[in-house]
Amino acid sequence: MFVVLLFLGIFLIGCKSSNPNWKKETENPEFLHSSMQAITDVIVHDIFSPPVASRIYAYSSIAAYEAMVPFNPNYQTLAGQITGLEPVPQPEAGKEYCYSLAGNKAMIVVGKKLIFSEEKMDEYEAKMLMDYKKINMPEDVYERSMAYGEAVAQHILAWADKDNYKQTRTFPKYTINDEPKRWKPTPPDYMDAIEPHWSKIRPLVIDSSTQFIPVAPAPYNMTDKNSEFYKEAIQVYKVLDVPEEEKKERVAVAQFWDCNPYVSHHKGHVMFATKKITPGGHWVGITKIGCRAAKADIMKSAQAYAMCSISLLDAFISCWDEKYRSEVVRPETVINTFVDPDWTPLLQTPPFPEYTSGHSVISAAASTALTSVLGDNLAYTDSVEVAFGMPPRNFKSFYEASNEAALSRNYGGIHYMPACTVGVDQGKKVGQFIVANLKMTKS
Repeated sequence: MFVVLLFLGIFLIGCKSSNPNWKKETENPEFLHSSMQAITDVIVHDIFSPPVASRIYAYSSIAAYEAMVPFNPNYQTLAGQITGLEPVPQPEAGKEYCYSLAGNKAMIVVGKKLIFSEEKMDEYEAKMLMDYKKINMPEDVYERSMAYGEAVAQHILAWADKDNYKQTRTFPKYTINDEPKRWKPTPPDYMDAIEPHWSKIRPLVIDSSTQFIPVAPAPYNMTDKNSEFYKEAIQVYKVLDVPEEEKKERVAVAQFWDCNPYVSHHKGHVMFATKKITPGGHWVGITKIGCRAAKADIMKSAQAYAMCSISLLDAFISCWDEKYRSEVVRPETVINTFVDPDWTPLLQTPPFPEYTSGHSVISAAASTALTSVLGDNLAYTDSVEVAFGMPPRNFKSFYEASNEAALSRNYGGIHYMPACTVGVDQGKKVGQFIVANLKMTKS
């Protein structure tokens, strides 16, 4: 009798029923938001430059989206729409899957491959999988979904490997030119120019890095006080010479959108750095906030992340093409040389040419992409920078936020105004082209 009861107990344990509501519980979009936040946290920790960070976001988001598409008939694959992306492996017909788990697994596998601190992603993945385990889906569904997410991730990584990124790691550094009009390293660290060959990265949707070349910047001239360039420089120099309340607002705007992943501080002989989110990372954070405000389900959220991150990568490629074509000198350099040797901008000048403004270009592109998915006039509170000591700010739409982000670069003293206004126009063109040429839903 004892033996019979023992085997009966083992049998009952082995036949423990799964959670009948597991499908609904795993479709919580917070799974996806948490995975993307984990990738952002590691990007901040590893101090990736803004262009490189956009690449990580793009491939991770695309992997999640592609792993979930086969289970959502209203959505369609990006294969054949994005440059070089072949159809991803398909799930086994007639078998049950957890598409949320497959998508998150694909995102994490790709993200982990593209960052440095893999152990941090391992820690997050272990926690994520534990949360899925607690829902108690059928074991075969769990294993099958994990395997499918892995297969999609490997497909995306093989495609990503052909985007010329590895090759550009071996290209020569930017050569400093003595011409006064050309960009030169800026205080306090006089760092080398970041990603001078980023325009050679394979774009995802735009035809090439040169598809949306902006109008040329004003000709360099710091000897004629009536020249357009001189006036632009003086405008930056005096940008905070306004009434106190207006000055406070401009400072708040500039600091909120700083998004410099590596700000160095010097005190005597001691130097330390502050790590921050990148401009693209800020917009990925806005995507999460926007999805929550719009009550987007997990598939709609995956679409939003993919559209936003694709626009970020292509916008950086377009912007960096112009930066290293025009090689415009930063305001800090010309103001210190010709106007005031003791002047410092409110924000630390980033290490690459001035025109056009990267934040202006990518913000305009991202806001256009997000509006196409989540709608216009979606009011939200942007709390992305709270983790970095900034109070939240309220916006009536993604476009309002992107316009403020552009102005912030002028208020911060790191861009002449045309780099911001022309940058917005450039970014909008990139975003509009992507929205017009990517069909992610069938309706």
